[in-house]
Amino acid sequence: MELRFKTFHPQAKQPIYGSEGAAGADLCAVCDSDGVTIKAGQRVLIPTGIGVEIPQGYVGLVFARSSMGVKYGISLSNAVGVIDSDYRGEISVGLINLSDTDHTILPGERIAQLVILPVAAPTFVQVEQLSPTQRGEGGFGSTGRVQLTKQED
Repeated sequence: MELRFKTFHPQAKQPIYGSEGAAGADLCAVCDSDGVTIKAGQRVLIPTGIGVEIPQGYVGLVFARSSMGVKYGISLSNAVGVIDSDYRGEISVGLINLSDTDHTILPGERIAQLVILPVAAPTFVQVEQLSPTQRGEGGFGSTGRVQLTKQED
């Protein structure tokens, strides 16, 4: 599959995969030479300088880079970004600093990763009842913290 992209800024970098087996392509920050400092607890919107042409039937999902969360407490402000196949504008990434220390994003720094996946668009049909399952309506925590096998009981 080829994914067409457009640059909106001269600093923009092409999304690249960090390894042969990487699922997500790195998205890089476009900002001035001093970078963007995210104060502790603050949210910011960082442009990437690129737009993509996602084929119909696919979606672009923007995920946090695990190293930014683990090392610096920087995460996506909306958990996962969704890029619809009909969006042709610049991709920006909402970041939040969950740590108690300010952190500066530098120009060209990898700030998120883009994953392209097929998407189903079902027709919603209202019914009186849903088909039964073993779990049923059990919600949060209903399957337990640790599942024991028969031998461990």
